[in-house]
Amino acid sequence: MKTASARELKNELAHRSEEELIELCLRLSRFKKENKELLTYLLFESTHEEGYIESIKSEVDDQFEIINTDSYHYIKKSIRKILRSVKKYIRYSKNKETEVELLLYFCKVLKNYTPYIQNNSVLQTILYREVSSVKKKVKLLHEDLQYDYELELESLDVMN
Repeated sequence: MKTASARELKNELAHRSEEELIELCLRLSRFKKENKELLTYLLFESTHEEGYIESIKSEVDDQFEIINTDSYHYIKKSIRKILRSVKKYIRYSKNKETEVELLLYFCKVLKNYTPYIQNNSVLQTILYREVSSVKKKVKLLHEDLQYDYELELESLDVMN
């Protein structure tokens, strides 16, 4: 089966009735968890971005608490998984401020995580890469926000 382009899908959806659109959305939500999560964000969370950010932060905290610390191998796998989920939630939002806020929070939690990541070069590299990514994204924001986020980045004191 050949997949239709986004433009073709948009044109076809424009010709459907409201009831058909609702049925299509519900059917789409049954197939993948990410589809259901995206619909949940769009319907319930998108109007309350601050609450959305706080719920993601608490989820990140919960995920960091359940990391298996028996070896650095398990720690690395878990941290990569947490970062993937944070980036997935960022994709749902498409808001640059939300992106910076969540990545900055991830970096703070990772930096303060025990056992200390200074003992492992892979974990340090993950932190450095995300901090440099946040620095680039901060430059795209409004000047006032840039200043606030740059202060937070300096407080991280990860790299110069």
